Amino acid sequence: MLLFKKTSRLYLCSTYKERTKMKILRGDVVEALKQIRTADSKLNLVDDGHVKNIQIFGDEIEVDVLSINPTLQAKKKLEVEILKTIHREVYEKAKIKVNVTVPEAPKEQAPNQIRGQALPGVQNIVAIASGKGGVGKSTVTANIAVALAEMGFKVGLVDADIYGPSMPIMFDVMHEKPLSVTVDGVSKMKPVESYGVKLLSIGFFAGANQAVVWRGPMASKALNQMIRDAHWGELDFLLIDLPPGTGDVHLSIVQAVPVTGAVIVSTPQQVALADARKGVGMFRMDSINVPVLGMVENMAYFTPEELPNNKYYIFGQSGARHLAEEVDVPFLGEIPLVQSIREAGDAGRPAVMQGNTPVAEAMRDITRNMVASLVERNTQLPPSEAVKITTMAGCSAVNPKKN
Repeated sequence: MLLFKKTSRLYLCSTYKERTKMKILRGDVVEALKQIRTADSKLNLVDDGHVKNIQIFGDEIEVDVLSINPTLQAKKKLEVEILKTIHREVYEKAKIKVNVTVPEAPKEQAPNQIRGQALPGVQNIVAIASGKGGVGKSTVTANIAVALAEMGFKVGLVDADIYGPSMPIMFDVMHEKPLSVTVDGVSKMKPVESYGVKLLSIGFFAGANQAVVWRGPMASKALNQMIRDAHWGELDFLLIDLPPGTGDVHLSIVQAVPVTGAVIVSTPQQVALADARKGVGMFRMDSINVPVLGMVENMAYFTPEELPNNKYYIFGQSGARHLAEEVDVPFLGEIPLVQSIREAGDAGRPAVMQGNTPVAEAMRDITRNMVASLVERNTQLPPSEAVKITTMAGCSAVNPKKN
């Protein structure tokens, strides 16, 4: 029993001497860490700058290291590999603490700002929205698209109103179907073309009696496919006809593509204006930050055919104009409540094509004012933020670009 105690005491003594004599050198730790390759297998942790700090206190080693892969599994794997390597190459009984961190993401734009990748060949993307349904947003969008095409621009239009698509009717292409084309080895949708406007709508894929009953994520996915998986070619403008309100589809748009600007459509009545105000607020949110190019007042007044000089303000007078002044956005113009506008939409021939009628001129004036606002918006931003359209020869006023 005494012999065992003596033997144990001698063993403990020799172990203590071994620990006190063992000196861990920083250079040895560095050389050990050089044996661990980074994720791309070209450089080691030290030479690639991933090892940020090494501290040694007797037999205790603390290592601060960066992991490019932010997943918990990758960080744990790196920690275990460092532990095994130092134990094997430096000292098997060392007490090691590994602090794994990940580099901060670069801040290329405003905090939490949502932005999508640009569409190749598309210079300007304009979202046309309304806070409330039934104010004529789709009618205004269709007429702006045709007016732009008449001015000589290359125009595309996405009917993003997933649950109530109306563009196939307004462009008289209800029975058309987008074709498939191969571009650079990739199959893409070829938009339907009408009146010089390239058009895609969920209405082309759903039957006339078929309701689109989708949850938000599915609707957003379908919309993203219409935008991203289409062969738009070269476009000066891509108009996006948004559904009423502020919801999933609107957020999906700004996630899918960098929207150049937005247009808000409203009637003069207070119920519609309250929702239009929310639409402006949505685009001005810090996380979205899309410039509002202006506001359009639809159904501004009614003039009977037998009394052409009389104006009856059925829904109120100048409500959208006053709201535009209040929220400090341009007022693009007003559209009267005229039967021919409804008839033109139902017939699939937008009212702007009626020649020199007051309604057609009102649509053209709104379009010119929108482009002028867009030119001003783009010239005030750095080139990296938006493609300038000032080279379009003052088209916003009198000199449209010709094909």
